[in-house]
Amino acid sequence: MISIPAQPYNYELPDLQKVALVIIDMQRDFLEIGGFGESLGNDVSRLQTIIPTIQQLLTSFRGKNLPIIHTREGHQPDLSDCPPSKINRGKTTLKIGDTGPMGRILILEEPGNNIIPQLQPLPGEIVISKPGKGAFYKTFLEHLLREKNITHLILTGVTTEVCVQTTMREANDRGFECLLVEDATESYFPQFKQATLEMITAQGGIIGWTATAQQVLQALET
Repeated sequence: MISIPAQPYNYELPDLQKVALVIIDMQRDFLEIGGFGESLGNDVSRLQTIIPTIQQLLTSFRGKNLPIIHTREGHQPDLSDCPPSKINRGKTTLKIGDTGPMGRILILEEPGNNIIPQLQPLPGEIVISKPGKGAFYKTFLEHLLREKNITHLILTGVTTEVCVQTTMREANDRGFECLLVEDATESYFPQFKQATLEMITAQGGIIGWTATAQQVLQALET
């Protein structure tokens, strides 16, 4: 049994073979200048601050040959999997499917849809392309986790209150035990991140646990 100091109480890992690292939507469209995130008027530099922390977690999981799952939000070129309500939301300058500096916004296989170079998946690491905010919606993620007998998820990525929280809630409803790494997730809005961390751990951990990367890394090494 591995015990990670966490909020609201220790997060227990019964077996290392039952845990996976999930890295959510660390893609160029959200983190780099010229991507969808910036087109919405956001300061993308906020999201870039967590890259080194996620790299540390990646190195640890890779060194132990533990499962790593990357996700990226994106749509088919014909937008058949993207509802008009999502395309038109917000009346922004660039919409999903429009051509931006890194290709068509949030379209699979376009340059901007790729995971950032610093966190590029290695051969054998799983990449989930998802049309929604949550990583379980219209993907094979749940089947994959059941097949590998994974019961515990360590979550990281962006943005805290949207795709990360949605995925964590989806996982919680499916019975997975989830821990969100506080300094390995970020939002364009710091108050939204803080509110999400509080919502997750409220009422005795109604959605799951939170901990720092150092707490996770130290427990895994121990």
